[in-house]
Amino acid sequence: MQHTHTPGLNKAIAASVIGTVIEWFDYALYGAAAGLIINKIFFPELSAFLGTLAAFATFAVGFIVRPLGGVIISHIGDRFGRKPALIFTIALMGFGTVAIGLLPDYHQIGIMAPLLLVLMRMAQGFGAGAEYAGALTLLYEYAPKRLRGFYTALLQSATVVGIIMASIAFWGVSLLPEQMMTSWGWRIPFLSSAVLFAVAIYIRRHLDETPEYVEAMKQAEQEKKENKIPLKVVLTRYPKQLFWGFLVMSGHNANVYILSAFSISYMTNTLHLPKSTALSAVFISAWFGVFSTPVMGWLADKFGPARIYISAALFTAVFAWPLFMFINTGNVFLITLGMAIGFTFSYAGMAGPQGVLLANLYPTRYRFSGISVSRELNGMLIGGPTPLIAVLLVKLAGGQSYYVSTYLTICCLLTALAVVKLYNIAFQPVNIVPEGEQSH
Repeated sequence: MQHTHTPGLNKAIAASVIGTVIEWFDYALYGAAAGLIINKIFFPELSAFLGTLAAFATFAVGFIVRPLGGVIISHIGDRFGRKPALIFTIALMGFGTVAIGLLPDYHQIGIMAPLLLVLMRMAQGFGAGAEYAGALTLLYEYAPKRLRGFYTALLQSATVVGIIMASIAFWGVSLLPEQMMTSWGWRIPFLSSAVLFAVAIYIRRHLDETPEYVEAMKQAEQEKKENKIPLKVVLTRYPKQLFWGFLVMSGHNANVYILSAFSISYMTNTLHLPKSTALSAVFISAWFGVFSTPVMGWLADKFGPARIYISAALFTAVFAWPLFMFINTGNVFLITLGMAIGFTFSYAGMAGPQGVLLANLYPTRYRFSGISVSRELNGMLIGGPTPLIAVLLVKLAGGQSYYVSTYLTICCLLTALAVVKLYNIAFQPVNIVPEGEQSH
């Protein structure tokens, strides 16, 4: 592999990976905060259950605007270049995250506090709507064709690194006395992210456009098609890829938000375990996802992304039940073991091949837009609401977890069906749909 690393690829890896780390640090940070403290800061007038519900509702709000951000920013990325789009996404995400750490609480400004919180979550979500799609597009177009699964899987490893960093940050502040944590301690993780954003913007300012994108735009100019709106082309020429690409994300999104966000709330609010137990279980188990995801991406290069993705989706559909058996023991070792299995096989198995599977569906000029729409619509309808749905399902089941397991199983079966439908497109790791080909 020594000959595959070019200066352009190295820059692309650095720019893509750090942006993805930050995106998921933001979301896991807010997910952890929603399960532990947001209700006390911004919804103190509500009961514990309703406050948690309201906190996870604000978590979901960030996903509602993601498709809009994805459409607008991916249009910039497909029409004017990957670099300006990626700088814009990271700047907007940084503004939203740091601003949350500066917000006054409910006791200071009343109802304006949760309203401003929602507004900042929308800013975060708008920027994040194109972050992964842009990073994936950049890395996919720089990576050697036969190793695209491996390289794009690095982004999903970065996702877990973001989750781990958020767990560390909130584990640290959870050790503070309750009064200190609620008054100022919770702000530290949000404000500290400013350093990461500054580094990411610096790296992205020194990026070059991908050779594949430059070549595609030259060809577009020669064919006089440069004025076509990328989203319109994707909607009219690739509707089946969009629809099944949307459903492909269901099991992955439900699984990752149950593991990274809902599990913390469930362990602390339903099982009444110490915050440190919940956060340490996520922290330790998530490391298994960091190292296993590139392996799954490499396997996708060898055997095709569809086979790996389907296997992981079916495994997760079954494991949705044992996962909560492990968690419900209340034993920190068994909880960590169950979640480690989830990160190693369920998370990594769908995350590793995901990038190359989605990128294979669209030609270069419309890839950014196609990936954004498929992913972010699912994020809005499945990913973001999952912790909220899970809290409601536990309440409906009288404090039991079996409805949550059923929900995860259904999402994973939908994913397996979608991958089967996309099999002819996704099976070959380097197959790209010809630009003029109609979906069929």
